[in-house]
Amino acid sequence: MTLDWEQFTPGLSLAGGLLIGLASALYVLGNGRIAGIAGILASPLRTILRGDSLGPERVRLLFLAGLLVSAWVWRLFAPLPEARLDVGTVGLVVAGLLVGVGVRLGNGCTSGHGVCGLSRFSLRSLANVIAFMGAGVVTVFVLRHIF
Repeated sequence: MTLDWEQFTPGLSLAGGLLIGLASALYVLGNGRIAGIAGILASPLRTILRGDSLGPERVRLLFLAGLLVSAWVWRLFAPLPEARLDVGTVGLVVAGLLVGVGVRLGNGCTSGHGVCGLSRFSLRSLANVIAFMGAGVVTVFVLRHIF
């Protein structure tokens, strides 16, 4: 018997959202810090570049390891969604650089502002979410309808 995982997608999406919320809440309660992935990743990278010990970064490294392991855990319950790219390597590099610039300009990433900031009713996070969602909408429109 094969299962049609499509019928479980809404429940799995809800479970995933709840797990993201729970992980973010536990991170802020345990560390007093927002679970913004850009900041969590940047801190150990800065530590490595300075040549310091990664000992103080262990919580951040465990958080990042959890992100990497989550896809493997998902596969225990359902197949991973099919990845489909409509753009080549150059497009991916340009997109990555633009996202990086946006993260620096907005002083945080989508997880920090969108998940954690909005749940704290942060007006700065609301402005950032409106900006990056608006930029995404405009980008998709331009790429799909103009180019």
